Amino acid sequence: MTVLDLRQHTGYLLAAVIIGHLILISTQVTSQAGVPVLAEVSFGVFSEVQRGTAALTGGGSSLWDDYVALWHVRRDNQELRDELTSARVELQQQRALADRSSRLEQLLDLTQRATLSLSAADVIAAGASPDFRTVTIDTGRESGLHRDRAVIAPAGIVGRVVMSGLHASEVQLLVDRNAAVGALIERSRAQGVMMGTGGPLLQMQYVAETADVKPGDAVMTSGIDGIYPKGFVIGQVETVRHGVGGYKLIAVRPAVDLTRLEEVLVVLTPPPPRNTAAPAEANSGTGTGTGTGAGRE
Repeated sequence: MTVLDLRQHTGYLLAAVIIGHLILISTQVTSQAGVPVLAEVSFGVFSEVQRGTAALTGGGSSLWDDYVALWHVRRDNQELRDELTSARVELQQQRALADRSSRLEQLLDLTQRATLSLSAADVIAAGASPDFRTVTIDTGRESGLHRDRAVIAPAGIVGRVVMSGLHASEVQLLVDRNAAVGALIERSRAQGVMMGTGGPLLQMQYVAETADVKPGDAVMTSGIDGIYPKGFVIGQVETVRHGVGGYKLIAVRPAVDLTRLEEVLVVLTPPPPRNTAAPAEANSGTGTGTGTGAGRE
């Protein structure tokens, strides 16, 4: 065992002596460039190590710079998205203000043109029951509003006040099943009674079969109901059919979009005395229109 170990150590010693000789020789032998071979080899080895280290360091630095740049880009993108969101919200607010200003200008123009005393009001709620088509406005007895005062908009008739509180009032819309208004065809002056249906259209009843009524005709208030002033727009005739009892059945689309009310005007001027000398074809409808229009409290 001792002899084997000695042989192994002798081999190691011999290898060390040979390597030492090679190193000594390389220090004395010069390359074609005139540099010792040992120095050239050492420089080659260490330069490769340095180059690899520089590449790793540069790559890491580049990755870090890219990460930092990407982080800044993300932050800038988030700021731009926030600014865009704020700009969109502000644009919607400006558009809403412009729409409201336009509507208020129309109300003001109607107020200046009308010979009636009018009071502006905002719609603050809509009726919860589909059986009763009503809205609530933010004006009441304190502003001179009372029951059976007509409610209008720049486009035409809206309805009438059916209940008046101190600071708010309930308005029955024209399309309510219990609503009615004396009406006439503007072109031919044929008269009848406009009835609510609970749906989007109105029905003009008690118009004689012989009356001249066509789709597209404008329908106005006749003033015979004692609530709505004469000459205000109700809507436009959509269809004309044969009814029963010698009367036409006329469907009318309201001039005012009653599903999108925001501001209205209330007529404060008391209605004039009811016209008892109504045409024959509307006489049967006059009582219905008056009674039905005031039927629900």
